[in-house]
Amino acid sequence: MRSRTLTRITAALLGVALLAAACGGDDDTDAAATTEVPAATTEAAEPEPAVEDDEMDVMSTADITAAFVLVGPVGDAGWNWAHDQGRIFAEAQTGARTLFVESVPENSEAFKEVAVDFIENEGADIIFGTSFGYMDPMLELADEYPDVVFEHASGYKMNDTNFGNFFGRIYQPRYLSGMAAGAMTETGQIGYVAAFPIPEVIRGINAFTLGAREVNPSAEVHVNWTFTWFDPAIEGDTASALLEAGADVIAMHQDSPQAGVAAQDAGARWVAYNSDMRDFAPEAFVTAPIWHWGPRYAATIEAVASGTYSPGAYWGGMEDGIVQLAELSADVPGDVTDRIGEFADLIRTGTWDVFTGPINDQDGTERVAAGETMEDGPMLGMDWFVEGVVGDASP
Repeated sequence: MRSRTLTRITAALLGVALLAAACGGDDDTDAAATTEVPAATTEAAEPEPAVEDDEMDVMSTADITAAFVLVGPVGDAGWNWAHDQGRIFAEAQTGARTLFVESVPENSEAFKEVAVDFIENEGADIIFGTSFGYMDPMLELADEYPDVVFEHASGYKMNDTNFGNFFGRIYQPRYLSGMAAGAMTETGQIGYVAAFPIPEVIRGINAFTLGAREVNPSAEVHVNWTFTWFDPAIEGDTASALLEAGADVIAMHQDSPQAGVAAQDAGARWVAYNSDMRDFAPEAFVTAPIWHWGPRYAATIEAVASGTYSPGAYWGGMEDGIVQLAELSADVPGDVTDRIGEFADLIRTGTWDVFTGPINDQDGTERVAAGETMEDGPMLGMDWFVEGVVGDASP
């Protein structure tokens, strides 16, 4: 899925990725630009210590080797670039040796081949798997290599000894980005270029739509599925189709900025994802929900080195700094910018969260009652769209 090679924008992606890295990665310096809403901390909660020190060897972080398995190219300017920036941050922060391999397909044989090579030939102490499809082979390898820690991004399985999972509440800045999009649309139609109909993506679409309708109650979010994580040509064509159908703002859950390029070519606006991609389509760019993986990676390395690592299910939010909102474009109305800041404060302080009722689904059926907040379980399994989404959550 995310393993397709770069097509039309390879050179541009690599060039901007290198430029961004030279200017400081999104973990290294609080992202490519500083958000206009109050800044979050860049500290991620450490895995909870639940193992006695004498049960694990205590070592220096400089003695740790951490290996990262990426599902696409680090030059995608998106998901894989953000994870690689996190790796670079963690290496600088801890002094650990880090390794990575890119464009590994989401199948057991491919993952196991590279992971076993890292363990047996490079002495890896930690394997970070960065895509959902790696979950089952990671669990199997965790049983085979009990002295190696396996940490999986976006999954839900774990064991009691050496296999945990981690993710971030990216739906929080997605809501805020939806508010900005709702303010920028003139037609009331927003197009959403979406990867796969899985809970992670559906949850993001719903959060974005709720945010858009907070500012523009009649706004509609039209969803087209690409069934890819990274395919610039398909992403651009899908965005163009949504624009031709009447959308004047494009949002995305994809790994390349090609949807933004299509939006700029059409004179429309664009909400990016994963990193601050504004340099690819500066005239279209509005904002982006972005990832800061580095502090989490550093915390895990430190826990393994100290002998305090214990597997768990980490799902941090804006208060941890693992997710944040990129700087808003200057033409977002001032009153909307202020409201986005107010909602960001509510989220960070835990006073309010995105999926607080009343919330109805597409059919008008109440899913979350007024004053109630959806629990994590139903959010993690979300398979329905909220009112205002035009599309099928299970095509």
